[in-house]
Amino acid sequence: MSITLSQRSKDRLAGAHPDLAKVIERAAAISDLDFTVLEVLRTVERQRELVAKGASRTMNSRHLPGKDGKSRAVDIAPMIGGQVSWDWPLYRKLAPIIKQAAADVGVPIEWGGDWRSFKDGPHWQLPFGKYP
Repeated sequence: MSITLSQRSKDRLAGAHPDLAKVIERAAAISDLDFTVLEVLRTVERQRELVAKGASRTMNSRHLPGKDGKSRAVDIAPMIGGQVSWDWPLYRKLAPIIKQAAADVGVPIEWGGDWRSFKDGPHWQLPFGKYP
């Protein structure tokens, strides 16, 4: 049980806070479901575009760089046959893997799929309280 993150996913993950990167790397090591890193670090301009399109609801996104220049959020997606899947049951299958990886490395994490409104299956973030 493991997958190999693509070079593109690794390059994108370089923009993540080191603790968040640890979670995703551990998830790849224990996952039997292939996934890819879609997006990590965003510019303010990119975030504005996503808010305008309704793909995000905040300009206070964890994808924006912190004072250290790193993102506190990552968007990942399951891959089926080498293609990104937007099928919600696959995100629900991936969620326990990411949560287990976070527990394994001792990093708290929040999933957008657990939010009460505006469910965001690809989105994972470090909590504001512990990672300002």
